[in-house]
Amino acid sequence: MSESLIGTNAVWMLSGQVSNSEPVREVSINTSPFQIGRRPDLAFCLPIRTVSNLHASIHKDGERIYVEDLGSTNGTFLNGSRIASPSEVQEGDLLQFADLMFRVKRTVSDTGHTVAGETFERAMALIQFDKLMTERAVTPFVQPIVSLPESHPEGYEVLARSRLFGLRYPQAMFLVASQLNLAAELSRMLRWEGLQAGDCFPARPPLFLNTHPTEILDLRSLESHLREIRRQRPDQPLTLEIHESAVTSPQMMREVRGMLGQLGVQLAYDDFGAGQARLIELVEVPPDVLKFDISLIKDVDKASRQRQRMLAGLVQLARDLGVAPLAEGIETLAEHQACIELGFTFGQGFYYGRPAPAASYQSRGGE
Repeated sequence: MSESLIGTNAVWMLSGQVSNSEPVREVSINTSPFQIGRRPDLAFCLPIRTVSNLHASIHKDGERIYVEDLGSTNGTFLNGSRIASPSEVQEGDLLQFADLMFRVKRTVSDTGHTVAGETFERAMALIQFDKLMTERAVTPFVQPIVSLPESHPEGYEVLARSRLFGLRYPQAMFLVASQLNLAAELSRMLRWEGLQAGDCFPARPPLFLNTHPTEILDLRSLESHLREIRRQRPDQPLTLEIHESAVTSPQMMREVRGMLGQLGVQLAYDDFGAGQARLIELVEVPPDVLKFDISLIKDVDKASRQRQRMLAGLVQLARDLGVAPLAEGIETLAEHQACIELGFTFGQGFYYGRPAPAASYQSRGGE
């Protein structure tokens, strides 16, 4: 289909964030086809490694719009389900390209006046999110973290899922929470509920708990929350994950590490290498665990010698600092073997186990 302007009767938009550090943006779907991917010449460029060069397209048929995956590596999802063929998109739907999620919005032009569909969308999001928080409508999931080279489970990262429409995955939950300035509250609730996962195992394994970057801006609240967790779970081995984007000040991280040390909680820097590698903070305030982002691990067995040497150097730097390097996103035997050769201490990814309710791993003997 040749490119053409979409008519003015219905204006469709995608609303969301490309990263947690930027504000919510709205992008008009003003051409048909409206192509999406990592290439800078496309209508909507998403410069994220997990997004394919030419990932998906949206086209219009009358007043309806349809999304089509263009053979992407990590998939296109409509309301949490991966699409295999062109699928109609409705106002309020959630479109996900790899791990980036956007809500579909629509405005209608009527005799020169624009009537927005935002009121209904916001009301729906508020209702669903209020239910998520008040009913604590999440199910704790875990994913194993294994030792290398043995692949023996050494702990579990605590995750969450929900059955509520539009809020199934944490990214969707935090998209709404950020718009309502409730990201820190959501993060605390997910940790509380996630702690129940440890109760499914006879011997309490180490649990890796996530944080949201906004929590680092209010250390008193974070400390109070963690003290209550430690009061209720005095013997539970815990590691707190802090995203690389929040690791911006050595002084602040010293305060975080000191606070965690008093509580007997280990520190992990998450998604290392996803953005600007925080080498200064890594050297001056080394964590207990350094989680290398999936973008560094994917197809590492096929990577150039220069890239492998660079990665091996970072792994060795971590080891020299007394930090345990962990490879995230290992999906194949070849990646697993390459990470062993590079010197990683721990591994995590679909190769060892997908996120699932904790009881499913306990029933398999903590596999």
